[in-house]
Amino acid sequence: MSSDIIETVEGKTKIRVPNRSLTDKVPPMEPAFFNPKAKLNRDFSIIAYSAFWKKFDGPKIFLDGLTGIGARAIRVATEINNVEKVIVNDVNPNALDLARESFKINKLKNFEVSENEVCRFFSLHSKKNSRGSIVDVDPFGSPSKYIDCAIRATMHGGLMSVTATDLQVLHGLFNKAARRRYHGIPIKTKFSNEIAIRLVLGCVNVIANRLDITMTPLFVDNAMHYYRAYIKILTRPDQDEKLGYISYCKHCGARNVENMIVSQCDNCNDKLQVGGPLWIGKLFDKEFISMMKNEVKELQVDKKCEKILEKCIDEEGLPPTYYTLDEIASITKSAPFALDKAIKKLQNSGYNASKTSLNPTGFRTNAKINEICSILKN
Repeated sequence: MSSDIIETVEGKTKIRVPNRSLTDKVPPMEPAFFNPKAKLNRDFSIIAYSAFWKKFDGPKIFLDGLTGIGARAIRVATEINNVEKVIVNDVNPNALDLARESFKINKLKNFEVSENEVCRFFSLHSKKNSRGSIVDVDPFGSPSKYIDCAIRATMHGGLMSVTATDLQVLHGLFNKAARRRYHGIPIKTKFSNEIAIRLVLGCVNVIANRLDITMTPLFVDNAMHYYRAYIKILTRPDQDEKLGYISYCKHCGARNVENMIVSQCDNCNDKLQVGGPLWIGKLFDKEFISMMKNEVKELQVDKKCEKILEKCIDEEGLPPTYYTLDEIASITKSAPFALDKAIKKLQNSGYNASKTSLNPTGFRTNAKINEICSILKN
């Protein structure tokens, strides 16, 4: 075994990785990229894919368009039962060599390797009987240029997952780039990660509608610099309009979901910041998240996963955008409550409230900002 390449274990899977990817602060790009800190992100993929295939009536075929060294795909093949075929693709031959070695040491035979440009790869799998029931898009930066071809490569009723890592664009530093990539612009807020995720979903929705496809988010994951969405694909036109705008008042903290641009705050009359157009529908499917939670017990994944999924179940159905304890404390000029106590006070006052999986000090509620501040200040 070359000292430059070593074997590591993630979940139940042996993976061949560049040695420096485990020792350097920033994993090197050469000979191939592997980020060990993204294990939680990959854990959620294994949980989601395992749950999805439990109820999927069709072939278990996994297409990985930007596989790198194949860490996610190899775990899919090793840790999920009865996977029929895993097909990995990348343009880096060194990464694909490592993927082949990992498939070999895990004694896997249900895999194919492709060295192709991403959209070329997906195009080759966009015909009947060659599509994937799960299609994975995990690029550096924005996924927007791959969404069209990835949708075409996904079976009817299949699952497409997309990752975005271009945080500067999604957090409002380059709005021209955001509009170009995601068909909408972000706003800088305490809940910028949710705006970012909704922009990604909004982009998928625009492209899906053009293809007469219905897309339904089942789960979103926010860890480190990754935003990742798991989306069900149905080959029929979408009848519901779920694109809109989120307005935010920097002065009083009010936020609203709108079907059109509103420029003035109805709480304090100050000028509003407006993000969008973006996805204003649900981020989570409660039944699917419950299935994921059941899968955790059967898989070797981080203990954090179950707690995060519990928050997803609790917050499903509550309004878009969350509040943070620091934000409310700043507005009311008082010491912040403990999160559980703040939620309990809101619930005791007749409102729905829960923690959010998107922020450790965040909560969702159907109470308006003035009602929240009044309840938590007293």
